[in-house]
Amino acid sequence: MGPRGRERRAGAVQSTNDSSALSKRSLAAHGYVRDAFAALLVPGPVRRTPLVHRGYYVRARAVRHCVRAFLQRTGALPAPTRAQILSLGAGSDSLYFRLKAAGLLARAAVWEVDFPDVSRRKAERIRETPELCSLTGPFQIGDSASALCFESSDYRILGADLRELPRLGEALDGAGLDATSPTLLLAEAVLTYLEPPGAAALIAWAAQRFPDALFVIYEQMKPRDAFGQVMLQHFERLRSPLHGLELFPDVEAQVRRFLGAGWTACSALDLNEFYRRHLPADERRRVETLEPFDEFEEWHLKCAHYFILAASRGDTLSETLVFPSSETPFRIDPASPSGFFPARVVTSDHQHSSLKRYGHTSVLLSPGVIFSAGGFGEQEGRHCRVSTFHLLSRTCDSEWKGSQISTLGTEGQWDGRLYHTMTRLSDTRVLVLGGRLSPLSPASGALQLDLHRGEDNCPESQHVTVTKAALEEGPMMSCWRHSTTEVYHQNQRYLFVYGGRSAVGPVLSDCRFLHAETMAWVRIPVEGAAPEGRHSHSACSWQGGALIAGGLGASEEPLSSVLFLRPKSSGFLWESIDIQPPITPRYSHTAHVFNGKLLLVGGVWIHSSSVPGVTVINLTTGLSSEYQLDTTSVPWPLMSHNHSSVLLPEEPQILLTGGGGNCFSFGTYFNPHTVALDLSSLSTGQ
Repeated sequence: MGPRGRERRAGAVQSTNDSSALSKRSLAAHGYVRDAFAALLVPGPVRRTPLVHRGYYVRARAVRHCVRAFLQRTGALPAPTRAQILSLGAGSDSLYFRLKAAGLLARAAVWEVDFPDVSRRKAERIRETPELCSLTGPFQIGDSASALCFESSDYRILGADLRELPRLGEALDGAGLDATSPTLLLAEAVLTYLEPPGAAALIAWAAQRFPDALFVIYEQMKPRDAFGQVMLQHFERLRSPLHGLELFPDVEAQVRRFLGAGWTACSALDLNEFYRRHLPADERRRVETLEPFDEFEEWHLKCAHYFILAASRGDTLSETLVFPSSETPFRIDPASPSGFFPARVVTSDHQHSSLKRYGHTSVLLSPGVIFSAGGFGEQEGRHCRVSTFHLLSRTCDSEWKGSQISTLGTEGQWDGRLYHTMTRLSDTRVLVLGGRLSPLSPASGALQLDLHRGEDNCPESQHVTVTKAALEEGPMMSCWRHSTTEVYHQNQRYLFVYGGRSAVGPVLSDCRFLHAETMAWVRIPVEGAAPEGRHSHSACSWQGGALIAGGLGASEEPLSSVLFLRPKSSGFLWESIDIQPPITPRYSHTAHVFNGKLLLVGGVWIHSSSVPGVTVINLTTGLSSEYQLDTTSVPWPLMSHNHSSVLLPEEPQILLTGGGGNCFSFGTYFNPHTVALDLSSLSTGQ
């Protein structure tokens, strides 16, 4: 890369620092962390989304955890040992000021390195801000020719290029950094922006230069799955591509990377594990209630694609247990795959016929007719809560054709709800229960949708009428991410409405029965131990009862339980199904019963680094097996969460409709195609 290319790349990387600094300012302004200095270092108001706040919060806490572990260890050393913190690519971070205000630099000092323009701008900002100057004490501002931009007794800011290690070493020597003192090297999302040879050289240089050191990095990983592909494409668009992810795609590879470069001990974990293992439960509860939130899938996927790593060497710091182990393993990996389900595209991506949405629901109205409504998706060139309906019909040549359908007239418009349920009442009528407009606004009441297809069945002659369903209102009408399942009691058809969440209840355990013919809520006795509340679970009919699987429980913890609401003469009975081997906890999946087997399709899990495929559970024996999706014939990426699915047992196939999500700050992704999973391998037994 030539000088101009290096300059353009440096500018793009600097822009990511500016965006990150604004996010950290917003994080503090909304109560996630205590940081009075972020707003002083980064001018200008900004308001990030709750999802971005959570992402930056767990990043801040992971780094804080490592810094505190280092200072606690070095603070126990005999005087006059002085600990050193060397922050690489520090940007506008306020670490020094937070540590100084907390009284944690009595026997420590901070050095920061970033591009010269960034460092000089920060030095000037400090000089102009009395509140910051009062913490640094007397200081000097370096001249434009010097690498040392700012100097006080315990704080130095340098302008240097991390790709030029000889000059970096000279600048650090000139700034008084003692290579023999215990040193914490900190690099937040820095190494990944270096070309792999440059990053490798920096890691090895640090191991050779500092005999007693702790190297902490926070970076991205897992580039090969669907979320990882969206993440990579985002940084490519910013002209700051992520390097080295293909070489070091997971925490195991990152650990080997550091051990092979001269570091004697190393541990790393993704941010889901850090959040669950190293943050107290009361702190997690505080954060989870700061803002209305309903993007759990994207939050967990973001945490699965970032890691925190601590590598050490030397007598003092090799014993520092940054991430102490636990008796209970966090990882719950699925069993080795028993096979694959081939996937193929069944609809083309036309602007007016595609089903680009998530948080919707699809239902099989009649053989060859699938109706979808609601969700968040693409409509008329913009992203919004979708108001049009979608019809997927099988043509005479056995192909599937999609079409968009609207309501007729101005009355009875779809209200834009998502995370609702839909139940088929007839070949042309659907009942909609629950859903939300926003995390604070539940949808109003139940709806009845009637499909009018016309004699020729062409899209132009089809429309939907939307009317309020004649149901009594109740708590179940104010929830979302719940389930509605057809069950039978005394030869009568009922809709079993279970779980979900609401504006006042983060997780619900309510269950109610709606008589399908009279549309009246009725009380039916349910015996057995009531399962813990959950939302985003799956539910499907079986033997007159309902199978409930997985979901997100209290404390936002994915669940692995599979429950059967068994019908009996007096009502129903909750039973737990024993599954061997135990399945990985998951949520935001769909489920179907096929040939006596429960199929859990896709979803999100946090206890495994793999991607959920299809878990197959034999309902007679309780034996489980895992099947991966063979997506070689499907355009990548394919996100198997926030989707809907329909079982076609005669094919035998499962059609995945829609799916995707708001991928942190990387953009929103919608699966562009309806995809069929071939279940032929299950037709003759497992």
